[in-house]
Amino acid sequence: MPDPRLKKVSRDQLPPDLQVLWDNAMRDRDEATLIEVAGNAPEVLDWYYNSFYAQMFHGGRIDIRIKQLARMKLSTMHGCAFCNRGNSKAALADGVTQAQLDALFDPDNAVFDARERAVLELCEEMTLANMDGYMNGPLYQALSEHFDDGEIFELGVCLAVLVGMAKFLFVFDLVSREDNCPISLPDQDAAE
Repeated sequence: MPDPRLKKVSRDQLPPDLQVLWDNAMRDRDEATLIEVAGNAPEVLDWYYNSFYAQMFHGGRIDIRIKQLARMKLSTMHGCAFCNRGNSKAALADGVTQAQLDALFDPDNAVFDARERAVLELCEEMTLANMDGYMNGPLYQALSEHFDDGEIFELGVCLAVLVGMAKFLFVFDLVSREDNCPISLPDQDAAE
């Protein structure tokens, strides 16, 4: 369970809009530490949900199903238990199939088309663990067969925000991790 250094704001002390997010987090993700800590700066969480998610992730040029597939690939590679619990429900609701979720680490699987494979390959380049990530010529070619440069740029920004947010969530210990999380908690005795 997360144990952040930043003060948590109890649900009853959160503004009404964050109380709704707290309730949703508990329902969909079984924890709400992120929302509790965000109670210290609700305007920041407002930006994340109402600008990034509402305008770019759920809006923008690229269909939501592709973005959900990419988000699931990243959160699965990053080992974010909090993210995976909610992201899988959202991905399924937006048209990603259970077979695709089950095959995220097998991008050559027949459940993915060439467009999806290119996006999954871009996720591999963008992940936290890949410090040598690069969009080389073949990857750009694979992406450009299905997306224009504006769409590729948007997809890159979406993935960058998600990857950066994952790093933040782990460093600030705001979410539960899975065993494969590349950012491990330090030994508690050494961390003090």
